[in-house]
Amino acid sequence: MEIALEKTNAARIARALVKARRAAGSPAMDMVLTLLVVTDDHNVGEALKTATTLSREHPSRVIGVILGDGRGAAELNAKVRVGENSSGESILLRISGELTKHAESVVLPLLLPDSPVVVWWPGKPPTKPSADAIGQLAQRRLTDAEATDSPIRSLKAVAREFAPGDTDLSWTRLTPWRALLAAALDQSTSRVTGGTVVAGTGNPAATLLVAWLESRLKVPISLRKGDIEQISSVVLHSTAGDVRIERIGPTSCHFSVPGSSPREVPLGARTLAELLAEDLRRLDSDDIYEATIRHLLKS
Repeated sequence: MEIALEKTNAARIARALVKARRAAGSPAMDMVLTLLVVTDDHNVGEALKTATTLSREHPSRVIGVILGDGRGAAELNAKVRVGENSSGESILLRISGELTKHAESVVLPLLLPDSPVVVWWPGKPPTKPSADAIGQLAQRRLTDAEATDSPIRSLKAVAREFAPGDTDLSWTRLTPWRALLAAALDQSTSRVTGGTVVAGTGNPAATLLVAWLESRLKVPISLRKGDIEQISSVVLHSTAGDVRIERIGPTSCHFSVPGSSPREVPLGARTLAELLAEDLRRLDSDDIYEATIRHLLKS
């Protein structure tokens, strides 16, 4: 069920939520968290679609927040939806005028009680997410440097203002690469002396991968320009030979470790919903990510 509200307030939105829940035949719903999606009119459709898909694994109250023009009288419009192919609830808030300066006052009464809060910026994030008025409501704050006009600059800008609970989806995209590299190094007892990452120009995930390898292995890792935007290969030099992970297609790569026969292993891109789902499985601070960006900012 969907209910549209114009020139409303948080109390009326809460009552509409209860009404929609009853009309949908779900007076009580087991939801595990509140997901705040701070976006704009251009990205709101895709972002809320992704969040709805995500709620099948993590039943949640999804609150989309669109901050409009800050000039003029305060105005709040909303859409409340319960059901509609989702295992949770969604609220879309359009905030304009003077109210944009106090958007958290609208959001706060709508959070699930006694449940974690996660905020995701699908586009350009605030420079300091933990100090943002809406960001302060959350235990986890997710940004996506890849979705900005200057990915590396955006990644470093947010990293400089890091606070526990911050994560960029560029880091989450690295999970399969990090898992393969960790498996490769577990199979090889020889010392790594250096390495090379090949990726497209301005790839924030590749930049983080270089920083992660350097911070963990304590050796220099170079970043070379590749023919595709994605990370295409990682080669680690060791005293016993080279560890090689080289992409051979959209969904697979060659995996080679000294002393073992090369083999083909899966390495496919994941959807945005899958990336978010991974991040929502862990709501504590990521110490490895923090160590990686600290090293990135030193280099």
